[in-house]
Amino acid sequence: MLKAVVLMTAVSFGAMALGGDEAKSAKPAAKSVYEFTVKDIDGKEVSLSKYKGDVLLIVNVASECGLTEKSYAGLEAVYKKYKDMGFKVLAFPANNFGGQEPGTNAEIKTFCQKHSVSFDLFDKISVKGADQAPLYAYLTKHPESAVAGDVQWNFQKYLVGRDGTVLAKFGPKIMPDEQQITDAIEKALSSEKPKPASGG
Repeated sequence: MLKAVVLMTAVSFGAMALGGDEAKSAKPAAKSVYEFTVKDIDGKEVSLSKYKGDVLLIVNVASECGLTEKSYAGLEAVYKKYKDMGFKVLAFPANNFGGQEPGTNAEIKTFCQKHSVSFDLFDKISVKGADQAPLYAYLTKHPESAVAGDVQWNFQKYLVGRDGTVLAKFGPKIMPDEQQITDAIEKALSSEKPKPASGG
């Protein structure tokens, strides 16, 4: 009986040690959006590190939402206003809310072309739930409490600074061209671009 107890205790400690090793080998948490690779609307892989030095507005979009027309118009307006200063809109179609983005990537792309969308459009993803995209897992579990939290609806917006850090989150009903967003964009654009790391 004593041998059985000793054996069980040894097995338990072994399991605890294994769990500790697994925890140590877990991938460290991302420090910026630049660590993620996504797919564009045509299925090509895009490393978000290509946007280093730019100010970004990351937004989950939908084609059949009550906010669609006004939000797309606002996104296009702010993109055109600030793009020459180093501002980009990254739009991620998602069907998580009310089934309002039911189409394929090709259908979504056609819809956006008809609405004269010229900013960057990406692969349809999930922004919540078990199949949540890694980028959105990072955003919704962000260490900053003002950024963290579930995506509430279509057209939630995240403002990212020139160094890849998330500066602010804006709810779906705050239109992209409203002053609180444009003021934040202008403040982010006023910061200097990070200098590239020197080699060697």
